[in-house]
Amino acid sequence: MQNQSKDPLHGITLQKIVETLVDYYGFDTLGELIPIKCFMSNPTIKSSLTFLRKTDWARKKVEELYIKTAPKLG
Repeated sequence: MQNQSKDPLHGITLQKIVETLVDYYGFDTLGELIPIKCFMSNPTIKSSLTFLRKTDWARKKVEELYIKTAPKLG
């Protein structure tokens, strides 16, 4: 029997998380849910990833939103 990771983000890249959230919410709603500049001012996946990779607190908020959203993605 394999040991399964208890981490709900195990094996999911930050890029996949951001793309999934943008597909589900769009940048407008994402900027309302997590009010950070990379989602509100001229947002792109690439610029968001660059910011989130450098900013731990923002990445944590995005990961938390993904965990809350994942059950809705079906």
